Amino acid sequence: MERQFPKNVRQIGSVGDEPKIYVEDYVDIYLNQQEQQAEETPVGIILIGEILKLEGQDVVCISGAMGIRDVRMNGTEIVIDKEAFQNMEEERKKYFPSGEAVGWCLIENGHPGRQDREIKKVHNRRFQRDNTVFIWKDALDKEETFYSFRNGELVQMDGHFIYYEKNPDMQNYMIMTRGKNKVTPCEVVEDQAAKDFRSIVRMRTEEKERQSSRLIYATSALLVVVVLAIGISTVNNFDKMAAVQDSLETLSQSVSKTERQTETVSEENPEALAGQPKDESGVEGKADTETNAGEGTAEGNGAESEGTVPDPSTIQEQLDNEKYYMVQKGDTLDSISVKLYGDTSHVKAICKMNGLSDGNLIYIGQKLLLP
Repeated sequence: MERQFPKNVRQIGSVGDEPKIYVEDYVDIYLNQQEQQAEETPVGIILIGEILKLEGQDVVCISGAMGIRDVRMNGTEIVIDKEAFQNMEEERKKYFPSGEAVGWCLIENGHPGRQDREIKKVHNRRFQRDNTVFIWKDALDKEETFYSFRNGELVQMDGHFIYYEKNPDMQNYMIMTRGKNKVTPCEVVEDQAAKDFRSIVRMRTEEKERQSSRLIYATSALLVVVVLAIGISTVNNFDKMAAVQDSLETLSQSVSKTERQTETVSEENPEALAGQPKDESGVEGKADTETNAGEGTAEGNGAESEGTVPDPSTIQEQLDNEKYYMVQKGDTLDSISVKLYGDTSHVKAICKMNGLSDGNLIYIGQKLLLP
């Protein structure tokens, strides 16, 4: 399938120049997490993705990021061992087999103007392709600047896009390297803009579902009107009764087809179903339609019994090695916290760990980092 522009995006700054730079949300979260690690020593990161042309425009999509080991500063000189880049290429093949290195990021305290010459030297040595990207981030002032490599020079960009897609490769990398990077829930950066954006996506999804319901209702009403009209016109004509029956069967098949199409749309968009809005009591949306309490326990034991909560210590022991939880049918953040920890006190920590500013947006099969 031909690559297209990401659809769910938000703009940072002005993006009039090319290349258009798109950074996936999990990559943005990862870069922000590394800022605290860079307060004492610089942090280098390889950017993974693809450089391409879309509709005649130069575009860079950054869908992955990996930390560079042993980045040092010798005065203004940036020291990165050759072996470090070789090790990064092996890790890229392991975690991001379909991507390529499209640039790098340096996180430190200070302004890149002090190391302009050194940054350009590193970039020329490792990323000579046009439109590759360099990102500088100030760990102290929380500022960032994007650069694009064109005609042998790093040119500052005025803005970029953050886009939202399923990104299991980056999520798995964050899970596997969480201990090595010393990431804790408090290091997740809250992003009000991302929270607002996800709320808009949820509202649009709900509106589409309401439109589908109205379509089914209108079709059913039309069916009733047609049946009444045909019935009245043929009540005294026995010969036309067969035609009435055929019309009823045709209309019934049409309604059934409309319902099946609506169900298919719902099945192909499980994220929308997972992100149900909160009800008046404040309970978060489920990953599927509501079920009676304890129903899952009764089915698992083969007999009717009251709903029980699994021992949190048992579930935690099973998940220690994997360090993530897979969202199941019927899960909410509240129920996940109860399963894993025995109460709902960890919902906020789970949200922060996974960059979920809105706890409603979970979907079946999603891997959640555990605090």
